[in-house]
Amino acid sequence: MKTAIQIDLTFDQIMAIVRQLPKNQKIKLTQELEKEVIGSKLSHLLKSFKTDDLDLDTITEEVEIVRQELYAKQKH
Repeated sequence: MKTAIQIDLTFDQIMAIVRQLPKNQKIKLTQELEKEVIGSKLSHLLKSFKTDDLDLDTITEEVEIVRQELYAKQKH
């Protein structure tokens, strides 16, 4: 049988607990927090780039233009 308990802690209380952790657990905690932040930032970034104005045909056309320009530069 599991019982859920909610404890309200201040930031300072959490920091006091974290300071008591051994170094390897602090490192693991840091890595987990970084994953969460990176995931959040990545989601935000992907949402900011999402558009319905760009389709595969447009992307393919632009890629071909750039390829032709690069090929032309290599010939000279």
